[in-house]
Amino acid sequence: MSTRAGFRGRLKERGGRGDRSPLGTWFWDTDRVLLLLTFALIAVGLLAVAAASPASAVRYSGEQLKIAPLYYFWRQVMWVAVSLPVMIGISMLPANVARRAAVIGAAGFGAMLVLVLIPGVGVEVNGAKRWLGVSIAQFQPSEFLKPCFIVTVAWLLSLRSKEDGLPLTAITFAMTATVAGLLMLQPDFGQTIVFSTVWMVLLMIAGTPIRTLAAFFAMAPVGVGAAYLFYGTARARIDAFLFRDPNEAEGAHFQTDAAHATLTSGGWTGTGPGAGTVKFGLPEAHTDYIFSVIGEEFGLIACMVIAVLFLAIVVRVFVKMLDEQDSFKLLAASGLATQFGVQAMVSMAVNTGLAPSKGMTLPFISYGGSSMIALSIGMGLLLAFTRRNPFLLRSPYVTRWGAAQ
Repeated sequence: MSTRAGFRGRLKERGGRGDRSPLGTWFWDTDRVLLLLTFALIAVGLLAVAAASPASAVRYSGEQLKIAPLYYFWRQVMWVAVSLPVMIGISMLPANVARRAAVIGAAGFGAMLVLVLIPGVGVEVNGAKRWLGVSIAQFQPSEFLKPCFIVTVAWLLSLRSKEDGLPLTAITFAMTATVAGLLMLQPDFGQTIVFSTVWMVLLMIAGTPIRTLAAFFAMAPVGVGAAYLFYGTARARIDAFLFRDPNEAEGAHFQTDAAHATLTSGGWTGTGPGAGTVKFGLPEAHTDYIFSVIGEEFGLIACMVIAVLFLAIVVRVFVKMLDEQDSFKLLAASGLATQFGVQAMVSMAVNTGLAPSKGMTLPFISYGGSSMIALSIGMGLLLAFTRRNPFLLRSPYVTRWGAAQ
């Protein structure tokens, strides 16, 4: 019997690990630690939305609309029920199929980013035009564009080894600058930072020359300065962050101050689930400032645990990619993990008063249909690109690259 036939026989004798059905293959090949950490964040998010829902229901109830205390919680349960099958389904895709789907998605959602700005097409909420659709069907194209854009940039940069003559750095720069310009017109300064940061990280991982990287890094303060001079929303938030008036009860800095007060009011262990009161004065308690609600009701220790969960996901991906031989998978997985970590870091920085208000949700924890589904797409892609068969990698019949000897 040949070694290949003998190896296949061993797989069949293994029972569970030898199950090569689609579901069995997915279960054994998927990074179950990464999946468990994601489920933990989703569970924390449901608890956090349940805690924040009464405060948001009171704030947004009016004479014509009375919102039930747990209205946002039950809607979040619905979004989680929709998102989990999406995440699992995408994570089961072969890497090449996932890549093609992401590239097509980047083109589609990029076009939608333009439609958002067209009068009568885009939906304006709180002075920002970021949504498409009507009523419950409204969604934010930029949220869905993020994972697709990252995978597309990763694919382009991975072509260096095959198409050395293509100006891939310039192409990805033009793509990122176009997306950033469209986002600033909405306006959405926070998402612009995420897209730009992930692009820079991908350039570094892809081995871009130091002089080129230095030139791009030098452009960062120029971009911030231009935003301050010509972008009124950014100027107002930066001024409010740097030059606060303690005698002003309301103003551009009010949200950040309210978030910090809510976050620290519970001390180390919190007031207990449902016992928080400061949260009722917090705007967007269930979305942008949900981290502060967690601090009040579950304590600063719980906030630190959540920060560790986010860090664990990012570190897990980067450590796992250390021996990855496929440059595309390396770039795509690293970019998606970076996007996840940067978004979490910015959201927590705003809640703790370390950064100006940017309207950034906390991944898998903040309330929101667009955010939850888009993050599930991103995590599904990340799971697809980090899938490996642990039994095959340990087998003496298989090389490091998975080829039978």
